[in-house]
Amino acid sequence: YSLMDFRSVDRRAIFWALVSIPVQFYLAFIGWYGAFIIFIPVVMFLFLSTTLVLSQETDGITQSIAKIHWSLMLTVFGLSHLAYLLSLGDLDGFSVGPKGLILYVVVLTEINDILQFTSGKIFGKRGLTRVSPNKTLEGLIGGVLLTTIIAYFLNFLTPMSGIESALMGLIIALSGFAGDLLMSAIKRDFGKKDTGSTIPGHGGILDRVDSLIFTAPIFFHIIYYIYY
Repeated sequence: YSLMDFRSVDRRAIFWALVSIPVQFYLAFIGWYGAFIIFIPVVMFLFLSTTLVLSQETDGITQSIAKIHWSLMLTVFGLSHLAYLLSLGDLDGFSVGPKGLILYVVVLTEINDILQFTSGKIFGKRGLTRVSPNKTLEGLIGGVLLTTIIAYFLNFLTPMSGIESALMGLIIALSGFAGDLLMSAIKRDFGKKDTGSTIPGHGGILDRVDSLIFTAPIFFHIIYYIYY
């Protein structure tokens, strides 16, 4: 929210948006899937929209509704899927448990970021997008291939077979790239190099977890649908 410009009448809606954060993570903690999956996308969308309408200030209300709710979806809703992984039960034949699932998706997501950056530095020649000029086709291909291979050998952290894990690694690599690219686009839109200065030389925390915003919910729902 600190990156965006809001109207003074938006403060009440922003307050309730912040209040929704512990509620969303509590729903993940108790493992109430039905409430977890609709709380921010449906309940908070309707509630925040109504709150903004009651302010009776219509100039810019569409942008305010979009920015406040979309920010909740992008960060809180996406990342809360990591917390929900801890609430998943044990599976027969899967001794590592939910902690292994978190380790798997976080490690692969961060490794993918590093490998795409490294591959681009070493082999990169063809730019991929104007949104992020430093990203190259060679970097994307190298990162995706290596992440897929590594995922094959990390299948012991999940209930998946080696081939299934490799396919999941491919999905994580591509979705992580999409998440990183989206955050780059947002920063360009607001004229920012980084989302913050929490980590000197690496930007803010959001710069470090932007890929997880995409990979966490995709990984969670695939695992949940197939195995739970």
